Amino acid sequence: MKIPKSLLVDPEKNSAYGAFAVAVSIWAFSYSVIFGQVLILAYYAVWLPLILVDYRRFLRQLSSAWLPLLFAAYVCFSVFWSQAPGTTARTAIQYLSHIACAYVAARTVSARTLTLGALIGIFFVLLYSLKVGGYSEDVLDGTYNFVGAFASKNQIGFVGSLGIYFSVVFLAFLRRGRLSFILTVPVVLLSAYVLVVSHSATSMASIPAVLALIALLAMSKLLSRRYRRVIFLVGAGMIVVVAVVALNLGLMDFVLGIFGKDSTLTGRTYLWEQGWDAAQRSPILGVGYAAYWVQGFAEAERLWNEFYITTRTGFHFHSTYIEALVELGFTGATMVSLILLRTLYGHVSMVIFKAWQAESVVLFGVMVLLLIRSFVEVEILNPYIMGSFLMYFSYFKLARLPVTGTRRSPAFEPADANRGEAEWPRHAARPATADPS
Repeated sequence: MKIPKSLLVDPEKNSAYGAFAVAVSIWAFSYSVIFGQVLILAYYAVWLPLILVDYRRFLRQLSSAWLPLLFAAYVCFSVFWSQAPGTTARTAIQYLSHIACAYVAARTVSARTLTLGALIGIFFVLLYSLKVGGYSEDVLDGTYNFVGAFASKNQIGFVGSLGIYFSVVFLAFLRRGRLSFILTVPVVLLSAYVLVVSHSATSMASIPAVLALIALLAMSKLLSRRYRRVIFLVGAGMIVVVAVVALNLGLMDFVLGIFGKDSTLTGRTYLWEQGWDAAQRSPILGVGYAAYWVQGFAEAERLWNEFYITTRTGFHFHSTYIEALVELGFTGATMVSLILLRTLYGHVSMVIFKAWQAESVVLFGVMVLLLIRSFVEVEILNPYIMGSFLMYFSYFKLARLPVTGTRRSPAFEPADANRGEAEWPRHAARPATADPS
């Protein structure tokens, strides 16, 4: 029996396979440390063979991926000045192949299928963590937190926050029928419970802010593009002003106190100082990708000892930008920052300055969540991590490939199109006048 190509690579027809592939990827990102290389091989197996199914699809507008490809090449070339070339070479190849998988996923999977697959994967990931039921004591702040089958509360907290986020956007933008409510309720409840018992301050603080922003972008669909632009510019300016005032008035310490944190962020500020000092020794190129946290190196051993990391693995500077400065210098830190900002701007500009699209709203929310976490976590610099997969998926989705032979899904039709049916909110009336812009 011959399987039609469209069931594997056409975003309009491959919902079953695409959701399965995303769910397998989520499981691999979460538990490859526990179950070993078999999960990584499964992750490769669901994405890379699709290139052989329809290679022309992946060659179209390949030039739009120049920035991630340039960064991946720089990561690989850092082996020539790395202080641990063997580690750098192995991890750089893994990171490059990880980006390739995200590229294949972006060209074959719609945002709705990504969301559906993520919900399935997150549900089973959290169920397994509840079955394991692991707890861990934080020796720095004295708290006792649920970690499940993960290595830290922040990792399982991130999965819980993604479960809540994808459940909300699925119901708001991507649902088809009342069955969607039944399917998402268990994920929401499980994610919320895990988020609370893990005591991950970063996750609990970031998810309400992201959902509030998504709600504002959803309501902006009822406005013409002209008013969206004005409101966006005014709102962006107000956010900057409020942030500056909050910092000067000490409101940051008040917010941190709500989540049981002090101004040192449980030792993170000390880590940042150590990372900044390390970056000054090789400010342009860094010490090499993944070449700092290596067993036997004096500075890494010292910090592992100070922070009671007995396994001497799986530690970082708790800041994407500090980590990038140390490993890849100002060159690498600038490149990864440009990828993050380019993806953010690309999707928000699609919503504010062009035709409103639900896909861009969903992916913009993902990027805002990653941006908030990037200041205190490292989730976009490593291979086989959910954060880096979602960032590159969102970046590659900026390339709008021509649609041939298939009908666009109504959920992603522009609100400003001539046919003009408002898909969200479903209960809201359509504006009486056409878009004046």
